[in-house]
Amino acid sequence: MSEAEGYPGIGRVLVIIPTYNEAENIRLITDRVRRAVPAVDILVADDNSPDGTGAIADELAAADNHIFVLHRAGKEGLGAAYVAGFGWAKDKGYDAVVEMDADGSHAPEELTAMLDVLREVDAVLGTRYVPGGSVHNWPMHRLLLSRGGNIYIRLALGMPFKDATGGYRAYRMSVLDTIDVDTVASQGYSFQVELAWRAYRQGFRIAEVPITFTERERGASKMSGNIFKEQLLRVTLWGVQARRDALLNRLGRRPRRGSTWP
Repeated sequence: MSEAEGYPGIGRVLVIIPTYNEAENIRLITDRVRRAVPAVDILVADDNSPDGTGAIADELAAADNHIFVLHRAGKEGLGAAYVAGFGWAKDKGYDAVVEMDADGSHAPEELTAMLDVLREVDAVLGTRYVPGGSVHNWPMHRLLLSRGGNIYIRLALGMPFKDATGGYRAYRMSVLDTIDVDTVASQGYSFQVELAWRAYRQGFRIAEVPITFTERERGASKMSGNIFKEQLLRVTLWGVQARRDALLNRLGRRPRRGSTWP
């Protein structure tokens, strides 16, 4: 374990980078993180990448005591990789965790601004759709799909966040302990929505910080139509259940909890 004193005002921070076939990117992203914020540690959570990403990560870890590797049996999805990383962070006594993509779409150079805000709140969402935020190199249809999806999420769930689907964010460990991340079943973007939704319903202080999102230049995107469909279905069910529970509360009846309820 590294001897880092931690990030001022927060403590020990772990940046979790899930990987699957990111051999072209893993050296670049870890180098950028180490240069941008030397006080944090990095955990590469690799899903047994066939292209050798895990072996490269092992080489990086052997040369730098701020880098660690969590080897997983196979490809189980983004949500499962993060949950495993959160558990690793808790076992090692970290005070906060950061979610970051391996492909360079999340700029490590913006992490300091996010962590500075985290000093005053419980969670920070890196946000593309507030003043100062932006998206680079996306086709118009994908941008419209993302922005429209976030509008729908705000309407369905009543959350105020402009970018609930973004994957660049930071949580204090107390948030993850309270919202019981081990029971999160969502994957893809709906995993990010569910974490924000659970934290919001628990009353945690959540801030949005503008970020610049840049589409990957190397490797293949993991986004698929099934991921979007899962998100739409889950958000719709959560919204219906929230309204049902609100009605039952007004009638003085105890709300039920279903398997899709976060």
